Amino acid sequence: MRTDDAVILVVDDLPQNVKLMDAVLSPRGFVVHTATSGEEALTWLSTRVPDLVLLDILMPGIDGYETCRQIRANEATSYLPVVMVTASGQEQKLRAIEAGADDFVTKPFEQAELLARVRSLVRVKRYHDTIERQAAELADWNRELEAKVAAQVTELERVGRLRRFLSPQVAGLVVESGDDTFLESHRSEITAVYCDLRGFTSFAETAEPEEVMSVLREYHEALGDLVFRFEGTLEHFAGDGLLVFFNDPIPCPDAPERAVRMAVAMRGRVAELADGWKRRGHELGFGVGIAQGYATLGRVGFEGRYDYAAIGTVTNLSARLSGMAAAGQILVTQRVVTGASEVAVTRSLGPMELRGITRPVEVFDVLGLDAARTAP
Repeated sequence: MRTDDAVILVVDDLPQNVKLMDAVLSPRGFVVHTATSGEEALTWLSTRVPDLVLLDILMPGIDGYETCRQIRANEATSYLPVVMVTASGQEQKLRAIEAGADDFVTKPFEQAELLARVRSLVRVKRYHDTIERQAAELADWNRELEAKVAAQVTELERVGRLRRFLSPQVAGLVVESGDDTFLESHRSEITAVYCDLRGFTSFAETAEPEEVMSVLREYHEALGDLVFRFEGTLEHFAGDGLLVFFNDPIPCPDAPERAVRMAVAMRGRVAELADGWKRRGHELGFGVGIAQGYATLGRVGFEGRYDYAAIGTVTNLSARLSGMAAAGQILVTQRVVTGASEVAVTRSLGPMELRGITRPVEVFDVLGLDAARTAP
């Protein structure tokens, strides 16, 4: 570690002493500044901090002892190395140490001794400066890390809230964009999918609670995986009932087609589960209703417990269709058939009266997907 470019403040009221020290230090590369009194030295130190102070004891005004004590009392200079220039007596050396001096040289001093003591203390000062700088950098890094962690925790909490009703892909897009204005109340055209199990009420009344929960867990896991795979927006689970919609908050130009594809995949997945349930003595079927129309969407609930809801006739219609569906049926409206005409194979069941719906609704049964048109 280089010390020959260190800044030294020489404090002495006698010009000959100042010249002598300058003659010893400057040729060795030290940068020498001078002050002729304790007061002048303290004023100089209030604006900058050198690497070391060479401080005479006997000066007009405040002496070297008091100057050293004030240097130590100042937080900015409390660790500044101070070498006191004393007479040969032991008493001055003792008082110098008590005042806070790090070292001392006696008059008349030897050049080699002065240089050795100055260089040694400058190295200590440079080590101290390095440690302080690293500590400050570490503190800055810790603050930055804390801020990043806090931001990540906030983001994770936000993602957690969003993933309650959005697929992971969509939730990630919303978080990355920072745009959550979709949570505000708004109108949008959606394709709503409602599904539930046939025979679940009687099953829940007669089966053991543990068996009911086991069936629901398998059912929810299977359908939840498909909801996320098709990037639907999950409005809610309510026992065996499930409401999913498409085209909000992320635009989905193929919403009816995607809804039908998902419903057919759900039908197949639940059929596999139903075989297992049947072997355990449970007769459960699966019905789906799909409708397309406008709804009011946005965040509902209260602090700490919010959901993203769709409110409108379209969701009620999908639920009514699901309620009418027999086991294995997917019932849809004319608008859904039109939107999914490229992939869906359907047959008309004619107009039907649905509870809560003022007019008869033309209902179609989805028989499956057209393999020729859906093949890659």
